[in-house]
Amino acid sequence: MTEGIINKGLKLLEQYHRLVAQLEEGAGVDAVYMDFAKAFNKVDQGVFFRKLRLFGDEAGPYIQVESVQALLRVADMVLRLVRRLQVQAALVVSYTPFLIRYSRTTNFGPSYTESGRLLLQKVNTTDGSSSKIYNLILAKPLVDNSPSLPDSEYAKILQSEIPNLPIRYWQSLNNKFPAKNATCAIFPSLIDLQFNNVYWQTLKTSNGTFHLYGAYYDNRTLLAMEPVVRMLGMINRIEPTVQTICQLWFDGLEAPVFAEVSKYQLVWVKEWGNHKNGLFQPYLWSCKIPVDYRHLVPESVSLVEKPCDMAVTNLMVINNLPEGGKKGEFAVCVKGLDFPKEDLSVRLVEWFETLRHLGAEKIFLYELEVHPNITKVLNYYKKLGLVEVTSITLPGYQPNIKGIRHMYLMKRITNKYQNELIPYNDCLYKNMNKFKFIALLDIDEIIMPKGSNMLWKDLMEKIKETAQGQNIEYSSYDFRNVYFFDTLKSRNADHARPNDIPHYMHMFQHVYRAMNHTPPGHYIKCFHNTERVMTLHNHYPLACIGGGCLSYSVDTDDAQLQHYRADCVAELMSKCDGFKNFNVRDDAILRHKVPIISRVIDSLSTLGFF
Repeated sequence: MTEGIINKGLKLLEQYHRLVAQLEEGAGVDAVYMDFAKAFNKVDQGVFFRKLRLFGDEAGPYIQVESVQALLRVADMVLRLVRRLQVQAALVVSYTPFLIRYSRTTNFGPSYTESGRLLLQKVNTTDGSSSKIYNLILAKPLVDNSPSLPDSEYAKILQSEIPNLPIRYWQSLNNKFPAKNATCAIFPSLIDLQFNNVYWQTLKTSNGTFHLYGAYYDNRTLLAMEPVVRMLGMINRIEPTVQTICQLWFDGLEAPVFAEVSKYQLVWVKEWGNHKNGLFQPYLWSCKIPVDYRHLVPESVSLVEKPCDMAVTNLMVINNLPEGGKKGEFAVCVKGLDFPKEDLSVRLVEWFETLRHLGAEKIFLYELEVHPNITKVLNYYKKLGLVEVTSITLPGYQPNIKGIRHMYLMKRITNKYQNELIPYNDCLYKNMNKFKFIALLDIDEIIMPKGSNMLWKDLMEKIKETAQGQNIEYSSYDFRNVYFFDTLKSRNADHARPNDIPHYMHMFQHVYRAMNHTPPGHYIKCFHNTERVMTLHNHYPLACIGGGCLSYSVDTDDAQLQHYRADCVAELMSKCDGFKNFNVRDDAILRHKVPIISRVIDSLSTLGFF
């Protein structure tokens, strides 16, 4: 311990004993100040505050003590921390009752703000420095006294939090709701809707219950003759037979326009399981916009069983268009993140930066529940404009209590897979007009160009040249899966990991993969052509516009899906040793190490991980 730190510790002891002596004599004590500013500037402030919070209120940097004995224990604890951590502990002690507070001799960041009005003047300390002292009993707490938001501003906030609600349109009507007549098809107020688990709306029909999640305007050029409004949700019927009607609400019209639901499209394959009534099935259903209104885009849509029914659902019709009228190239969609206890934050940074470098212009993620560090990473990349995060829940009777939902999804695997199809297809329809290609990826997967292809754009240019003579419009371009296991059972002695790669960059540290790819069509991922696909499974399209889906299988010499896992998927566990025992070096990712490593380090430093 340096001489300076010893001197600071002695000053603390001196003040400590003076305080005890005055209290024992019955003298009034307003405050005693102890300063360790020089030591404080040399250590991690976070360590100090975390340790102090173990003894006090987690809501702020305060410790409240009830007696002289407790005060002495706190002072002794502070002295031990000073000795152990070389920590500055600029303390203010008030005796009515005892309160200990750290003065702001350095910048703690936005979460450590002064919370009292200055009532006493600066007090000089024994070393000539000065600090503010607050009487926290008479202090005026800082509360939010800002004026209430106007309805228009509040509507913007609500609209961003619940994007499937027509909040701004509803507000613009100013209680002058359109209707067929006084008793038929009246525009439903938002407070009259039947909500379910925040983001869902429920319609109970004579033959099944519908849980509605999203509505979308689809006017893609391959559609025959008419634009449609598509609705995405869950129905507890395997083959719905009930006839339903769309009440289409257009801005400026005094009455709704009616359109029958033309088709219920199951977003699932019955052979995969759960094919029975009573269980929720993912569906996409469509309403053709009548001829006289094809030049208009509806503001919202309500689903009813009979035209004049008073609707209890009302979804905003999403029609996202690209800025400047030009589509981007590549976007990535990610299913609901469910990592409540697992801190994958650093790996997520590496994944984001790799995707961005390869060509992803935007990454759309859905969130169920994640570790706080993951939230920090997501917020950081949201501010950068790379990612967009949408909160989501499970519909109906399924649990949404934190922890229990995670257990449910781990145990009910088929239900989990069916629920995942909602965010995948919502992401497709929100972005089909904004990007040419959409990839559905997990955060342990990368579509990696190989050979002469460096980036995704290079890869697709080569593929288009190869397929140009075929005169075929492909709905998707699929990439075969290959495993990069966390640990490899290898007989090769040269399987050393790169020593110029940060140890925390998981994908770049793993440059050996299984020798064999999984069979063609198995566990693939795709670039989906947004002009063609209608419904998506996480591996391939289930339905396409203008006929059947046709996929182009990309040669493994040109690109592959690199899957970073500890083990094979459950269906391949019996064959997994064959993948693990035979492996080869594949360091295509290292071609990108210089720019990506630099960005990862910069992001982690900015986020405070170092």
